Amino acid sequence: MIFFLFIVVLLVAYYIGHRIFIHRKTFTGTAKLYGKTVIVTGGNTGIGKATAAQLAIRGARVILACRSKQRGEAAAQEVRTETGNDAVVFMQLDLASQKSIRSFAETFLKAEPRLDLLINNAALAAPGRTEDGLGMILGVNHIGPFLLTNLLLERLKECAPSRVVNVSSCGHDLGTIDFDCINTHKKLALGSSDVDLFRAYTHSKLCNVLFTHELAKRLEGTNVTCYSLHPGSVRSELARDINEWHTRIIKAIISKFWATDPVSGAQTTLYCALQENIEHLSGRYFSDCQLVQVKPEARDDGIAKKLWDISEKFCGMA
Repeated sequence: MIFFLFIVVLLVAYYIGHRIFIHRKTFTGTAKLYGKTVIVTGGNTGIGKATAAQLAIRGARVILACRSKQRGEAAAQEVRTETGNDAVVFMQLDLASQKSIRSFAETFLKAEPRLDLLINNAALAAPGRTEDGLGMILGVNHIGPFLLTNLLLERLKECAPSRVVNVSSCGHDLGTIDFDCINTHKKLALGSSDVDLFRAYTHSKLCNVLFTHELAKRLEGTNVTCYSLHPGSVRSELARDINEWHTRIIKAIISKFWATDPVSGAQTTLYCALQENIEHLSGRYFSDCQLVQVKPEARDDGIAKKLWDISEKFCGMA
C-alpha cells in the first residue's frame, strides 16, 4: 500500500510540475467594488481568505461563509485589520448540511439587499457522509454549492450584472462521473483510503465544471454569468482529513511545485470575478488567468443536464 501511494504521489507531482507551474500570472485588473456585496465560501483560510482580502481591498462588502464560528470571526477580524475595510463579516455556513445552507440563504436574503458576486471556494477531501446521507466529498464539493447557488440566484439576477465563480481544479481532468455509483451509493467513488478520497475529489471537481457549464445555459439572457477555474495548488487545509503521515509524504515530494502563497492561488479566482469583457465566455473554464479548453466529458450537454437533474433530486428541488 505504501509503495502504491508513493507511485501515485510521484505521478501527481509530475502532473503538477509539468502542467501547472511552468509560470503563474497575476491578475492586474483595477475594478473597484464599492457598493457591491460578495460571498466567499471557505473564506476563513487559504485561497478563500486571500480572495476575500483582495475583494475587500477593492471596497466590497465581503461575507465570509464558513463552518467554524470561532475561526470565521477571527478571519473576518484579520481581513478587516489588514485591508482597512470594516464591511467584512462572518456568517455561519456548513456545506455538509442542507439545513445549514437553507438557513444561511434565508438569513442572508433578509439581511443583505445585494449580492453581486458568489464565489464557491470551499472544498475538502474527507471520508464519511454529510448530515443528509451523501458522501462527504459529493455533498460539500458539489451538492452544497449547487444548492447555495440556486437559493441565491434570484438575488443575483436582481443585482445583475453579477457573477458566480466555482473554484474547481486541474484534477477534474482525472475525474469522471459514474451515475450508477451516485444513484446507488450517493457517493462519487467507493472506499475510504487516501487513493479513494483522491479519486472522489477529482470526480467532484469535474462536477464543478459540469455544473458551471449547465448553469450558464440556464442563465442566458439574465446578465448573470458564471465561470469555473483551477486556482493553482497552494499550501492549504484541503487535505486536513487525509491520513497525516500520508499528507506529510505528499507535501515533502510536491512542495517544490506549489505556489508560494494563497495570494498566488487566488489570482485566477479574481480574474473570473473581476475581469472585464468575459461575459461571452460564461460557462467556461480558466487556469492561470486564461481560458482553457476542457476535455469532452467536461463540456458534454447530456452529462451536465443529467448531473443537474440528480443534484436537484438530492436537494429536494426536483
